[in-house]
Order: sequence, then C-alpha cells, then structure tokens
Amino acid sequence: MSARILVVDDDPDIHALLLSILKDTGCRTDCVSSGEEALARLQSVRYDLVLSDVQMPGISGLELLHHIHKQCPATPVVVMTAQNTPENLIRSIREKAYAYFSKPFSPEAVVEMVNAALERPAGRDDIEVLSARPGWIALRLRCKMETADRLLRFFREIQLDIAEKEQNDIAFAFRELLINAIEHGGRLDPEKTVDVACIRLSGAIVYQVRDPGEGFSFDQLAHAAVGSQPGDPLSHVAVREAAGLRPGGFGILLMRKIADELVYNEKGNEVLLVKYTPAERMGQS
Repeated sequence: MSARILVVDDDPDIHALLLSILKDTGCRTDCVSSGEEALARLQSVRYDLVLSDVQMPGISGLELLHHIHKQCPATPVVVMTAQNTPENLIRSIREKAYAYFSKPFSPEAVVEMVNAALERPAGRDDIEVLSARPGWIALRLRCKMETADRLLRFFREIQLDIAEKEQNDIAFAFRELLINAIEHGGRLDPEKTVDVACIRLSGAIVYQVRDPGEGFSFDQLAHAAVGSQPGDPLSHVAVREAAGLRPGGFGILLMRKIADELVYNEKGNEVLLVKYTPAERMGQS
C-alpha cells in the first residue's frame, strides 16, 4: 500500500503546492489547517509522515511535533517554516524532527526529503543535543549514513554571514568531514557516535568534528589524493581499488581549498574547519 502523508499548514496555498508536488510520488496526501485538527486526525488514521508548518494559530508546529512523538512515536515529522530562526532550528532538533527546511522550498528538495523519511525511518536517539545555544550548536549522532544526511539537512538551514556560493562550498566540506568521521572513524557502527558542532564567532564560522576512531597520520594517507606520490596526483586511485574502498579520496584536498583554516588534533580524530566572514577577511588584508 502507498504511504500516507499529513500536511499541517494554515495556508491553503501551501496545501495546493504540496499536493501538486507529491501527486507523482504515489503517496496519499491529506491536508489540515491546524495542530488541533492534526492531533484529532492522528487518533483515527495512521500516517507514515507528517509535514508541519511552525507558525499556526493555536498549537504551533513545534508543540505539535512534541505531541506527535508522545502520541505516535514512530511517525517522522518534517518541520517547515518561513521564519528560519536558530531557536526554531534548535527546538526542532531537540524534539526529534526528522528534518527541517525553510520556505520557499523547491519541489525537488521536498520529494528528496519525503523519500528519505519514508525509506529510512530514523531512530529517535540517533541525534542527541549537547549544546543548544544559537552561537554554539553541538550534537552527537550515531555512525549511520542516513543520520549524517539528516544532520546535513539541519545544518544547511543555519544562517551564515557569508555568500551563498561559500555556504554551498562550506556545506560540501562539512559533509566530507562528517562522512569521513562516520565511515573511517566510526566504521559505520551505529553503536559508536560522532560529535559535531557549529560555532559562530564574531568574525568566523567554525565546524568541529570528532570521531571515535584511532585517528590517522598524514604520512599514512596513500589512499587519499593529499597523500599521492609527487608527480602522480592519481596514484591514490590504485591504492583505493586494491583496498576495496569506494572511489574518491579527494576530500581533504578539496577541503583545504574551501576552508580558510583546517586544523587536526595530534591524534587525527578531531578537526576544526574555519571559514572567515567577509568583514574579517577584509580586516586581515
């Protein structure tokens, strides 16, 4: 049977838009205009996914999220809002939202997110909040690729004081750090965890990633482009093939070009990625 989705929003235009976007997914989509209506509907109908706005009369979307996870703990909830604030983002993570995205949104992003939520149900303890201050968001997540994808959706919504292209670049670099930590440091073991943080300073954004692994030395990275032999920038490809590793190995090399600073601890299992804001870069020039 096809999945069933509940849309909760007090804007009829959003109902029409999401019905149009989701019509080709094969899902059955119902729409209600308030949190109260949603809770009443959830008492009689089993939904596989809920998409909820934040700002609504009566019960807000974040209050609804809390109630749903008490009433229907297995039902994933995606939060959507036109008011993308650090407070809304942090509370969405605390209340175990599956994902969070701001309006306006693209049809492609909605379909991708819906498919992910329906195909890979998330454990409620996959992401733990360690610090919830807007200037210091710190989380602990299980070493699962699907959890990394969820976290990246949250972190992409953090508003940064840099240009859009730089935001996309830094999101790519953070993704590489996170995937490496989960795959190599955590060995894709869901019983192990990775700690991450996004720290906002007056002149910089700092991403911190710490994995549970034994670390590495830059002298032992023959499988990565950064450790390729002089004069042969692709020598790591053969090393990866022989070791049965997935294609790639360009992460650290690319991150060095994107980040203003990339600093590893002595053990090699913790890294800081620093991106200066435009005002700070101008002050240094």
